[in-house]
Amino acid sequence: MGRAEERRARQRGGRRAAPRGRGSSRAAGRTGIRRFLTWRKILGTFLGFCLLCIGAFIVLYMVIDIPEGNAVAEEQSNVYEYSDGTVLTRRGEVNREIVDLARIPKPVQRTFVAAENKTFYKDSGVDLKGTTRGLLNTLAGKGTQGGSTITQQYVKNYYLTQEQTVTRKLKELVISLKVDREKSKDDILAGYINTSFYGRNAYGIQAAAQAYYRVDADELTVEQGAYLAALLQAPSQYDWAAASETGKKLVQERWNYVLDNMVEEDWLDASERQGMEFPVPKAPQGTPGLKGQTGYLVDAANAELARRLVSQGSAENEDDALAIVKRGGWTITLNIDKKKQEQLEQAAEDQLVSKLDADEREVDGDIQPGAVSVDPGTGEVVAMYGGADYLEHYRNNATRRDYQPASTFKPVILAAAVEEEAETQDGEPITATTVYDGDSKRPVVDGGRKVGFAPPNEDDVDYGDVTVQTAMNKSVNSVFAQMGVDVGMEKVMEVADRLGMDTDGMEAVPAQTLGSMGASPLEMAGIYATLDHHGKKVTPAVLASAEHKDTVVELPDPIGDQVISRETADTVTSVLTGVVDDGTARVSVRDNPKRDGQQVAGKTGTSDYGRSAWFTGYTPDLVTSVGMFGEDAESGKQVNMAGATGTLPGKGRVNGGGLPAQIWAQYTFGAMGEVTEFDLDTDQGAAKEPSWTPTPTQEPTTEAPTQEPTREPTTQAPTTQTPTQEPTTEPPTQEPTTEPPTQEPTTTPPTGGTPEPPPQPD
Repeated sequence: MGRAEERRARQRGGRRAAPRGRGSSRAAGRTGIRRFLTWRKILGTFLGFCLLCIGAFIVLYMVIDIPEGNAVAEEQSNVYEYSDGTVLTRRGEVNREIVDLARIPKPVQRTFVAAENKTFYKDSGVDLKGTTRGLLNTLAGKGTQGGSTITQQYVKNYYLTQEQTVTRKLKELVISLKVDREKSKDDILAGYINTSFYGRNAYGIQAAAQAYYRVDADELTVEQGAYLAALLQAPSQYDWAAASETGKKLVQERWNYVLDNMVEEDWLDASERQGMEFPVPKAPQGTPGLKGQTGYLVDAANAELARRLVSQGSAENEDDALAIVKRGGWTITLNIDKKKQEQLEQAAEDQLVSKLDADEREVDGDIQPGAVSVDPGTGEVVAMYGGADYLEHYRNNATRRDYQPASTFKPVILAAAVEEEAETQDGEPITATTVYDGDSKRPVVDGGRKVGFAPPNEDDVDYGDVTVQTAMNKSVNSVFAQMGVDVGMEKVMEVADRLGMDTDGMEAVPAQTLGSMGASPLEMAGIYATLDHHGKKVTPAVLASAEHKDTVVELPDPIGDQVISRETADTVTSVLTGVVDDGTARVSVRDNPKRDGQQVAGKTGTSDYGRSAWFTGYTPDLVTSVGMFGEDAESGKQVNMAGATGTLPGKGRVNGGGLPAQIWAQYTFGAMGEVTEFDLDTDQGAAKEPSWTPTPTQEPTTEAPTQEPTREPTTQAPTTQTPTQEPTTEPPTQEPTTEPPTQEPTTTPPTGGTPEPPPQPD
């Protein structure tokens, strides 16, 4: 068939297969969306987008000028107020002294370049890759992740703000390019070094040199300069005096990174580098005008405000946020009740501080008290005690987290058991009247298998079969170790997190039942306030409000969601009344003449080797956690507090039911107002007499109390010698525990304080 016939056949509706060729195959495949998304169109679109971005950047470059510097010109005072509006203090002077770059040794100058921007002397002032990453992270709400040049950081510090927005990042990019063209590298480096925040309220290298090494900037060594340069990455985390063991490790790694970069750039001789040792900074000194508790309160308010600025996107990180706060212009109102604050200070003075005499007893110089008081109905921190004097002890004992809370963690285990409706190994529901074997060093079992954990009780006392109520009253370690495994340690740590404990990095192991993690009085006050508030989450709040003409700060409600059931929270509260009425706190709290019938719930705690002692207790309207910590005055290491004040009975051990409970009682019974009762939705706890009362198989061997109880315990037949001291806790040898960052496990005498007696197990 010829072509003409073929065409006529098609016109008549006939069909003839067309020969397969390349052209027809491509045409057949190019259907639907593929007709529009050809590689030519994609490439064209991409090039068009690039041209559009270039055009937009050119416009931005033309319209954005270098602004006037604002970091120094806009500094103002901050006003700090009590909850009633009366002034706590005014802070306005910024600790900064501008120094010429010529005064800073050349090798010290280069430590900053080696730390932050090795290409500083060659680049155009911007890091396009890092800036692009920062823009994408900002758009995604993830925050920035570094990458800025020294020029960009200087522009952010001096010309712009710390806010985390795309607009600010674009301005930073344009202004950095212009600054790099108009200023010398030395001028830019000098501006960066003089405007950066180094922590310890130090702005600029001169203030930092004095704050960390007590020298002027022109006297800094290369080693010291490398530390200050490393510090800029995270001043709060890398401050040697307050850093955790992880923080110290990280800053030393960065210090080595700085010096190694200097060798790489031929700014430092390799042989000289090999002989350098890490220059440990000197201990911080308090700022004049912040004497007594004022400095602790100001620091706590600043830290909380900084966290809020970061969370709402006004700053990229807490260090930048602190720089914003300390730049001034803020009116900051604290929730601190002036009267209650004075009462807490007086209680600490009367019950502890006035009894300390470091000249008479070396250990007295190592005692550090801390306390936090919270209104459970509002979450307001109404009083805080950070230490005897901010100018003498810079670190806030109320917020530090490096000491073990010990047995004050036991209520969390019980809360988890009740909330999870857990059962014993025999399938019995865990309640206040559930019976456990309270013998010392009894191996913990899980499904019939020993888990390698057998904690001792205080003085190795065997209690035999005891109820959960009695075990809480007497703080029997073996019972709560088994209970933790019965519940499941993962669930225990989950409930701890819901109640307000920072569990990041904590292992869910049985040893945690002894309270071997780190915690602060502020943290423990929040956990117990949540129990007091019937299971609704209470996050203690220092800040009442923070006002600034350029920044609006929205504060979250300290009262959150229901994190455990009311019945669970109220059951734990009911059980904890037994600790006061029949347990380790009865002498200091139950029999206090100022109690006047007030209902009280609480728990004592004493860590291994007597390094910390606690009493956290509450009434329906006030929760207060008091901690007492042994810290060597010279080295900062944790030490045994035995023999402190010279007034302790027996072996002189410091226990939670002693000095901490005495501080708590004087403060609480003076500040509580009218006598109140708990409104509890439970039929478990200290008020319920068990149908069967177990008797311990061995009499406790602790010293007799200085004051006999006025009534018999409700959950256990009295013994001839009733322990009034809180059992201490010792991590067993079978399983390692998580030590606080600054604590060195040792059985040898510490460098400060009295020699340590053998560990007193719980």
